[in-house]
Parts: sequence; structure tokens; C-alpha cells
Amino acid sequence: MKGRISFILGLSAAVGLGLAVSVPSQAMAQGWQPQKPVEFVIMAGKGGGADRLARFIQGIIEKHDLSPKPFVPVNKGGGSGAEALRYLKDHAGDPHVIMATLNSYYTTPLRNPGLGVDIAKFTPIARMAEDTFQLWVSSDTDINSVEDYIKSVKTAGAANWKMGGTGKGQEDSLVTAMLEKKFGIKVTYIPYKGGGTVAKELIGKHINSTVNNPSEQAGFWEAGKSRPLASFTPKGKLKGRFGAIPTFEELGYGSDMVYYMQRSVIAPEGIDKDAQAFYVGVFEKVYKSAEWQGYLSKKGLIPGWLTGQALTDYFIAERAAHSVLLKASETIK
Repeated sequence: MKGRISFILGLSAAVGLGLAVSVPSQAMAQGWQPQKPVEFVIMAGKGGGADRLARFIQGIIEKHDLSPKPFVPVNKGGGSGAEALRYLKDHAGDPHVIMATLNSYYTTPLRNPGLGVDIAKFTPIARMAEDTFQLWVSSDTDINSVEDYIKSVKTAGAANWKMGGTGKGQEDSLVTAMLEKKFGIKVTYIPYKGGGTVAKELIGKHINSTVNNPSEQAGFWEAGKSRPLASFTPKGKLKGRFGAIPTFEELGYGSDMVYYMQRSVIAPEGIDKDAQAFYVGVFEKVYKSAEWQGYLSKKGLIPGWLTGQALTDYFIAERAAHSVLLKASETIK
């Protein structure tokens, strides 16, 4: 009886915070809670979309007291996320390590089979959203459309047109390959450690264009320093100010110019089911919070809650799709 009363009191406290509560998840999670700070690994450098997102989530968890122990963001972006993937593999069975993923979750193991990483073996926690990509140029240029962009790139030539991105074989290079193939253009691809740095390099005029996520260019766009030309999304998917950016399909370039960045959380292989349930419960509350829903809208992300085996199946399907995309990107210099 005492345990039931404690559970009801805890449920009431959560409702009082204005958070959506899943009673079954809450009940399952009673068997395990973290006993020390949780390492919230980010498989990218500081300042990029993955880093911003993970730290924003960590803030929601702290604000609403969703965990008895803090979640501590730790950047491990070395080797296009290889450092983070290997760290997670080496911590099999450790319930005090989780990781925020991006699409290098697929591409890095494909490009580096020597890592010995099979993403199908990691423990799925939750997909929080699908992030988007836009084609960006500096607002100081005379490029105001995709047509202007294509003409400018062809006039400059590959040696003189620099496209900034976050590493060969990573998301930005795949999107760049899509542009090259679609429009018959060639660029020089310049890799950086994180999307935040890429955005700054565009404003500093060290590169000519980027395919940054919205969260990485939003501040510069608001300040009038960068200009979006088109969005790599289907029609009608984005809302608000990002929805005002035309898609390639809306501009008449077909429906094949679409690419998403998954924003998910996973844990090492072999953790206890109760520990998995605890994390699913935490991230479910984060997902339903007003702060997260506002972030999705403000930063141009598409809602996309997914968990359990359905999430693992999604990862496996995306891995197969990215194997094809990687082959197409091999021509990038």
C-alpha cells in the first residue's frame, strides 16, 4: 500500500508540472533509476545541430526534474562519430551511458567496417524528430534563387566554388552529391568538425554555400546575414517561417530532392529492460513538453516519435538507403 501511495504522489507531481505521463512506462521504470550521472554522448562537435539539440533536451530534463541524477552532455565527434560509436560499443551493458545520434550513425559504420559496430545491436530509446536541410548562401551575394545558384557554380567552376560541410561521407556531403547529380554541377567540398563552424564559415565568406540544418543557420538568417534558397523536404512538411522557404519540388525540380536527419537517442547493447523503460519514459515526457514542441516549430524540425523495435527497424532501413547514397557521393572532391 505504501508503494502505491508513493507512486500516486509521484504521478500527481508530474501532472502538476504540466507533463504528459505514461502510466505503464512509469510503472515499468520503478525497478531502475540511475545511481550516478548519465553520460549523454553526442556523436558530433560543439555548436552543431546535434550538440544544440542534446543540450536543449538536457535542459528540459533538469528543469522538470525528470531524473534523480543529471544527464551530462559529452561531445565525441572524432572520426565523423566513430569515437562515439566505439565508446558506446565498449560500454555494452552500462545503463549510465546514452547517445544522441545523427545520420553518421549509419554512414560511419558503413565507411569504417573495422569499427566492428552493428547499430542493430544497440538499445533503441526514442526518435525525437527528423531534422531538415536547406541550401544556404551569404546574403551579400546576388544569388536569390536556385537558378542563380546553378549559374554561379557553373561560372565559378569546381575549383573556385567551396561547399562547406561536416565531413566526407556525412550528411552534408550526401546532400551535396544530390545537388551535383541533379544539376550537373561540381564543387569543392570543405569538411569541418561541426555544423556550427560550417555556418560561421559561410558568414565569414570562407566558403560559398552550405546545406546547414535550420538550427545552425537560423540566427544568421534572422540577422540578415544568410539566405535560404530551397528546402530538401516534401511540400507542406515544414511550418512557420521555415515553411516559407520553397522546396525543390515546389520550384519544379521534382520530388527526389528530399533528405532528413534523424534525431534519436540510443543506449548500449545489453542494458536491463527496466533501464530502457526508464529512458523511454524520460524522453517521452521531454517529447510531450511544451518546450520541445516549441523547439520543433522554431528550429524547423519535423515531429517523429518512435521507439522500441519499430525504431530499430527504421534504423536498419535507413542504413540500407544510406549505403546507396554513399556510393553516389564518392565522386565528391
